[in-house]
Amino acid sequence: MVGSGIRLTGRVLRVGLTGGIGSGKSAVAARLVERGAVLIDADQVAREVVAPGTDGLAEIVAAFSDRVLDADGALDRAALGALVFADEAARRRLESITHPRVRARTAELTAAAAPDSIVVNDVPLLVEVGLAPTYHLVIVVQTAVPTRLERLARARGMSRADAERRIAAQADDARRRAAADVVLTNDGSLADLHDAVDALWVRRLSPYEDNLRERRVVPPGRSDRVGADETWPAQYARLAARIRHALGSHALRIDHIGSTAVPGLAAQDVIDVQVAVSSLADADGALADRLANAGFPRVPGQWWDDPRPAGSDRWQKRLHGSADPARPVRLHVRVADSPGWRYALMMRDHLRADPDQRSAYLLLKRDLADAAPEVGESGTASDPWFDEEYLRAEQWAEQTGWRP
Repeated sequence: MVGSGIRLTGRVLRVGLTGGIGSGKSAVAARLVERGAVLIDADQVAREVVAPGTDGLAEIVAAFSDRVLDADGALDRAALGALVFADEAARRRLESITHPRVRARTAELTAAAAPDSIVVNDVPLLVEVGLAPTYHLVIVVQTAVPTRLERLARARGMSRADAERRIAAQADDARRRAAADVVLTNDGSLADLHDAVDALWVRRLSPYEDNLRERRVVPPGRSDRVGADETWPAQYARLAARIRHALGSHALRIDHIGSTAVPGLAAQDVIDVQVAVSSLADADGALADRLANAGFPRVPGQWWDDPRPAGSDRWQKRLHGSADPARPVRLHVRVADSPGWRYALMMRDHLRADPDQRSAYLLLKRDLADAAPEVGESGTASDPWFDEEYLRAEQWAEQTGWRP
């Protein structure tokens, strides 16, 4: 069964928690509850919506006959599983009955939480069914397979063969890591795990909830650069999926731009994201609220891009940031096909294609940051080099036939 696929609404921080069987996910959930989290257990909700007397169970019986009921009139999960296991159409019919009810009930439980809550959704198959973008943050509990096998044998009396089959039926560690904003490694003691959960609560979850509720943007911080981080594209992909879920078809296009989008380029650890919209009027309406609810509040003020002709409003944009204290973001909302939108993509692709300009760009960024460390990488487009690079990039685009 699945957890919630609801849109990120309101100002309650929604955290997805998952991990393979035997990983210790339940121990993490219990510790988060001790810290004050509101826990929604997807398996428990899935059982609740098909309990005796519910319309969910009645619809299952209508679809699959009373062969799926036990002697007490409750759902016989083993019998139902035998019917749908090898029948794709039957499985989809079952999902069409249960999934909407699970989503609706999860939404009800989330809405009932206090406005300053951190709601943790414990969803075993979160990755397998693609729910990661529906949460503000995804936590994955990861444990070495031999340790998981030992725990399953000791705690559940499961045979090694059965445990291996159960593990193989779920997503592997690499797939879970790709969906994870946070990976909690649980190969040590319970005390070690509790320490990791406590640190996560204090340093990230609690301030994230506060920022989300207050619609407060996390500043990018100082201009410290890190060596090119090979995980930046994967981090961008998670952010983009979350933004796409929040905006739907209103986001005409979402792109990774800026320094972290150029492979091999050392940069300030801030992910720049560009969202293309039909008009700035759209960006000022419901889209601004949707982004804020998804963890990307509006940065106050008026924003334009450089280089731009004097008095031109076509270089205007809207700027959002991140409420997540551990993942600074600059989210540029620009009109599709506007000069600023095109320039961001052209600059990125030119730097990707030209190693010499990449080196010159990096040296300039370092010089500017050394001269004004409090500014970081924002606002440096006023330097004459960027005007020259604009012309070089335009020449490159013409010569190569580049298009956005």
